[in-house]
Amino acid sequence: MASGRDMPLTRADILARYLRLREISKSLHEEVLRSISDDALLKQARRLGLARGKTLLLDDMDEIYYVYDLAIYTAPPDRSRAIDRYAKSAKFEAQSDERLMLDAMRRSQFAILQIEQRHDVVGLIATDILHNSKVWLLDVGLESSMDDGELIATRLLTPGPFSMTAGVNVPFEIEMLEPICMLLPQRTGNSKLSQIADNRHFAEAVYKVGLADGVMDRMAYFDPAGGA
Repeated sequence: MASGRDMPLTRADILARYLRLREISKSLHEEVLRSISDDALLKQARRLGLARGKTLLLDDMDEIYYVYDLAIYTAPPDRSRAIDRYAKSAKFEAQSDERLMLDAMRRSQFAILQIEQRHDVVGLIATDILHNSKVWLLDVGLESSMDDGELIATRLLTPGPFSMTAGVNVPFEIEMLEPICMLLPQRTGNSKLSQIADNRHFAEAVYKVGLADGVMDRMAYFDPAGGA
């Protein structure tokens, strides 16, 4: 199956489709990371308080994934994003799953999701409170661990009717908004919520506050496909 347009109806078939795209997204993330210099990663780690000089300061090795996320999906106004630079050189067939997933990665949106209910077949129905939209979220780990009404901050990839996370999540609480807003540039103060969410500084602020609050103590990563 080369596209997500015609979704099968059974849980097993949808999960198989999700796992296929998840494996592709993991491979693409690894490919993009190979094009990012160690200096660029260290600079991003320092911005999150996860490095001093050229030394990483990690309480948990999984904290590095927040660095990877920002290095891949964000960039200063005068620089191109690593994901876009990679896309220029990638040679995938137009209708391939790899191209479908790469395009979804380039269109990624940072979101704060409120879990509404379980989907009738598989996954979760959530509300993206920053973009005021409904999301059909497929994530085996989140489906089994999150309760209705809970909030989570994540980067969404949408390769078809469903969305998946780009790989990192932050359990979210309303009390986090004040310290997050204090980290944002002043010029974003009068922006719409959707514009603030799309600002490269927002995800960084969410990760920084989450890490300071011990986010890794509240996260358990479950990868049904295996690997990191």
